[in-house]
Amino acid sequence: VQLQASGGGLVQSEGSLTLSCAASVSIFTFDAVGWFRQAPGKQRELVASISRGDATNYADSLKGRFTISRDNAKNTVYLQMNKLKPEDTAVYYCNAGVVKDKRPYDYWGQGTLVTVSS
Repeated sequence: VQLQASGGGLVQSEGSLTLSCAASVSIFTFDAVGWFRQAPGKQRELVASISRGDATNYADSLKGRFTISRDNAKNTVYLQMNKLKPEDTAVYYCNAGVVKDKRPYDYWGQGTLVTVSS
């Protein structure tokens, strides 16, 4: 299983970016696909996730600005980020997880850097 994250870049404060996470297998393989981020000197944190049944979950501080969605035909999960702030600067990682035979499997993409300038 491979996850290819893309879409990061440099954007000004209040701007928007859309990140993509393309899976090498059907995203229905996974119980959930999500985005995490890690800012310099900080721990990795959950940004948003979407389950196989399309239930979404967001970090409380990001609700209303970020939207996670999926395109099943393209095996891709998106993260639409609006009204970006300098504190959103981080490496964003795509993650997919599934439990099979009571064993958890966790997959990570390579990360894509988002830099928000003030």
